[in-house]
Amino acid sequence: MASIIFMGTPDFAVPTLQALIQHHDVIGVITQPDRPAGRRGDLRPPPIKVIAEEAGIPVFQPEKLRRKSAIAELKEMGIPDLYVVAAFGQILPQAVLDIPRKGCINVHGSLLPRWRGAAPLQAAIMAGDEATGITIMLMDAGLDTGPMLSKRAIPITADETGESLHDKMAQLGADLLIDTLPGYLNGSIEPEAQKDDTTTYAPQISREDGNIDWTQDAASIERRIRAFTPWPGTFSYWDGTQIKILGGNVLDGNAPTGHVVQSGDAIVVGTGDGLLRLDEVQLAGKKRVPIHEFVNGYPAFISSTLRDSDS
Repeated sequence: MASIIFMGTPDFAVPTLQALIQHHDVIGVITQPDRPAGRRGDLRPPPIKVIAEEAGIPVFQPEKLRRKSAIAELKEMGIPDLYVVAAFGQILPQAVLDIPRKGCINVHGSLLPRWRGAAPLQAAIMAGDEATGITIMLMDAGLDTGPMLSKRAIPITADETGESLHDKMAQLGADLLIDTLPGYLNGSIEPEAQKDDTTTYAPQISREDGNIDWTQDAASIERRIRAFTPWPGTFSYWDGTQIKILGGNVLDGNAPTGHVVQSGDAIVVGTGDGLLRLDEVQLAGKKRVPIHEFVNGYPAFISSTLRDSDS
């Protein structure tokens, strides 16, 4: 049983921490500070903090782990066999990587070296990848560049969303980590260097990335809608007001870019290539509704043009 300090923050990291608590000696948890949430802006603890406190594990929440004071406090938590990291949200400086006796292990949400970076799940869906997976890797000072210990693949279904893939991958990461740690600790797993010539990157996502560019082809827009469900969501602007596009499908045909038309029973939007059939929308300040219910309330939506700004 290894002694471990775990670093993670969001829901994705929860199954990994829970599995480590069951199988190893977790002597501390590092997570991001509590952040304002909701309309009132009340401070909300990260999901990982809640799990750790329920288990009676000490929690440290540095604003920036690279600061000397934070590193000193981290060392006071003890020198473990391993740091295990899953969606922590901060890059570890070399001074932190050097602390544990057997190094730092990361649970990464892609089949490295494809989709290094902050948003690999969404990137895989948007690219139309048929599969993705988890890589358990040793960490170095680069961005997801360290040698790999194990991989496990999972298919991406035709209706996969960021939400559904997140939940599958979170559990897959926990399972693969627990299966990998014994071989790494006893030396039977030989770390494998990544081949940098096949690297792709998945940059961090912002809310503005959900703004639909109707000049893209319909298939790319449909994948973006699924990838960005539930966050940050995808949207456009109609009559100067933001409208969320909550679901859609690709149809053959043509219409002016961003133009809304009725095609048989379907309400569709013209794109750079093909039509996007709308399934469900949400006008700012209103509830989400099926598209036909929306059109019944706003008949002028048909024959209008959706834009990428409110002007």
